[in-house]
Amino acid sequence: MTGPHDELATDTYLGPLIETHGRLTIEPADGFFQRFVTSILRQQVSMASAAATRERLFEAVDVTPAGIRQADDEVLRDAGLSRQKTRYVNNVAWAFEQRGWSKTYFEGMDDDAVRAELTDVTGVGTWTANMQLLFSLGREDVFPVGDLGVRKGMQTLFDADLTRAEMVDEANRWRPYRSFATLYLWRIEEDIAESVAEVVGE
Repeated sequence: MTGPHDELATDTYLGPLIETHGRLTIEPADGFFQRFVTSILRQQVSMASAAATRERLFEAVDVTPAGIRQADDEVLRDAGLSRQKTRYVNNVAWAFEQRGWSKTYFEGMDDDAVRAELTDVTGVGTWTANMQLLFSLGREDVFPVGDLGVRKGMQTLFDADLTRAEMVDEANRWRPYRSFATLYLWRIEEDIAESVAEVVGE
């Protein structure tokens, strides 16, 4: 029985990357909510800024749905969250509490259904939803073309200035294991690999 690496290793583009980096795996995070919050902190800011905010936030409050909801907004702001992101993490905490979000909750849903529910909450966009599918739920066929690192990796790998639509078309060659392909795309350039390490909490 073949697995994702056996399938992808025969690909002209990914094969050499798999040989270089070995078998990269997708391991769902234990701390679903904490991973979710980290993804929100990473929205539209530098790696260094997000890392500093994450460290201050995790020291200042108990990063659980109840802990975030009970924390005064000023405490979150002092940790480095903008007014907007303070609202976003509270929205997500509310969803975990009121909707019962958990790995078990999403188990029976396909990827599109998960994205639809996650992005129904203000502050959760497609990129953040895809990060949860990949790193919190361990889904195997996620291709986050909205991610800058993925797009950089695709352009380098294919040596072409591709549109997002063209990238999606090219990535179809890696179905149903596009999540694994994404892991290798992120490792094509060192600066991308370092940024992803912060997103996934490595």
